[in-house]
Amino acid sequence: MEEQAQREELLQDAVAAVDVVGVILGCCRRDPRYLFGAYEWLLAEGLEYTTREYLKLTDATRRHMSGREIALGLRQLAQQQFGALARDVWAHWGIRRSRDWGEVVYNLINAGLLHKTDHDRIEDFDDIYPVESL
Repeated sequence: MEEQAQREELLQDAVAAVDVVGVILGCCRRDPRYLFGAYEWLLAEGLEYTTREYLKLTDATRRHMSGREIALGLRQLAQQQFGALARDVWAHWGIRRSRDWGEVVYNLINAGLLHKTDHDRIEDFDDIYPVESL
């Protein structure tokens, strides 16, 4: 048990040491289609909202989310937060189709901030909804 606690503490220290802003800026440099705000919103609000509000998962039931679930959760959060301006906010960030959220997620996976399973594909974000419908 003590060994597990030490491992968890080391993991928390490693996570705290990650320069999230720097990693996101690196993603923006490598893929300038998407603005910093898209990455920040996804990480700071979107994934947590999708987990807790859209999927109704708790700490005990928390699990890996599919691309479809993420995209649908992000749409619901945008509608709640931005209302009629949701499409304009997303367009400003470079999000013009559900696949764009997949591109953002995979940029974060490639940067080491998120992870995927062997079953995940970027195509999981394709054609889930038209952004114009926000």
